[in-house]
Amino acid sequence: MSGPKTIVKPMVWSLIPDCEPDAESMTHAMQCAVCGDDSESSDSVDLPQTWALEHSGRNPSHHTYREIITRPWRTIMYG
Repeated sequence: MSGPKTIVKPMVWSLIPDCEPDAESMTHAMQCAVCGDDSESSDSVDLPQTWALEHSGRNPSHHTYREIITRPWRTIMYG
């Protein structure tokens, strides 16, 4: 006599940008590659870019920057 059998359906996970209404905002910041100082994060790229220009004005030898983007992602399962 055999007992109940469990059937497991294989599922595939995917990673996608989170565009749901309750998702966190994507944010931007700039970081000086020379000294490591960075701007505040902002929903707009304008404020971090302005910070970088002002930072270069105060520090003429600092002219290399990194953009730091924080983008929300989520996983979904397909089956």
